[in-house]
Amino acid sequence: MASNVESDDLSLASKPEEASEYRAEIRLWLRLLACTTLISGKLRRNFREQFDFTLPRFELLAQLDFEPGGLVLGELSKRLMVSAGNITPILTRLIEEGYITRAPSNLDRRVQIVCLTVEGRKKFRRMAKKHGQWLNDMFQDVDIEDIEAMVQQLSRLKKVLKDSEPDGAGK
Repeated sequence: MASNVESDDLSLASKPEEASEYRAEIRLWLRLLACTTLISGKLRRNFREQFDFTLPRFELLAQLDFEPGGLVLGELSKRLMVSAGNITPILTRLIEEGYITRAPSNLDRRVQIVCLTVEGRKKFRRMAKKHGQWLNDMFQDVDIEDIEAMVQQLSRLKKVLKDSEPDGAGK
């Protein structure tokens, strides 16, 4: 898939005239997709081989690491950009392994609070250090100035995309 995404294949446009009219936008989307696919693939492989862990499980632990008091289940799924139903099997496995806890809120028993355990925080921090090293290795041939410029440009793009959501849904 990455090789198709890497090419200038504009066959996604339904009409030939659309290919030239939206060429820049399509190329940008394909480049973003290619980079995401390549980076995610390497990270997934590294997590699997070195930690017997998945990238989605790591991402869930990362969100909890930012919030020492834990997160409401709904907020956790919002931050991960998936439905609560999609993270339930991940939560179940992390609970079974002793990396997180899930308990009802003291204020509202219907609300579930998810927290890292001490062991979960230790596991996450070990993996986070390696995650940083892997990314550093992947980007070692890119100048830091270029990385910083791309981060700024992508931040602007993210804002534009969020602001274009109907009824402010992306805000």
